[in-house]
Amino acid sequence: MPDNNAAGKIILLNGAPRSGKSSVAKAIQDTFDGVWINLGVDRYMDMIPERYMPGIGLRPGGERPDLEPIILSMYLAMYESIAAHSRRGLHVVVDVDHHDFYSVPLKILPQCARILDGHWALFAGIRCPLDEIMRRREKTWGKGYQEDGAIPPPVLRWQRCVHEPGIYDMEFDTSVLAASAIASEIKERLAGAPPDALRKIRERTLNE
Repeated sequence: MPDNNAAGKIILLNGAPRSGKSSVAKAIQDTFDGVWINLGVDRYMDMIPERYMPGIGLRPGGERPDLEPIILSMYLAMYESIAAHSRRGLHVVVDVDHHDFYSVPLKILPQCARILDGHWALFAGIRCPLDEIMRRREKTWGKGYQEDGAIPPPVLRWQRCVHEPGIYDMEFDTSVLAASAIASEIKERLAGAPPDALRKIRERTLNE
């Protein structure tokens, strides 16, 4: 159990790809007091051998059941690292995209929430409308709508699955709020009431 007087705070930014999580994480690192370490999904994927990619970036749909046995272990290891940094007094910001739409449910989020029991950990939902996500995908990757004008099914699945169960301490829409404004609102919350979304997620799972 961490010493809450010395432990670092943890901010988890959960949302679909291109929703703006990384920009918010950078704004937090640039403007918050103290050392804020980014231990998000992209950082973790940089350490994964190519043959196991995309690792914890595996998108919803159960498309790679051969990779699923290692996904849970990777998530739990990442969260144990987050907790270890916090216990050492380092603050941590995490941009992540949780979902449970694998070939079989893995219950990853509740297990990760248990690892952070006793830590000051804020769970923030980062939302963005589909039309804006498509615009950002086109700008960043040169990939947007399908030839028939439809939104690609993986993008739709991300939008539907990443915010389940939708229990958050704070929620933001990056199409109407800049990353700096979101970071400012989160900063105000640091001095407020302890966050409890992860506790609710833990308890919800126990009651299922």
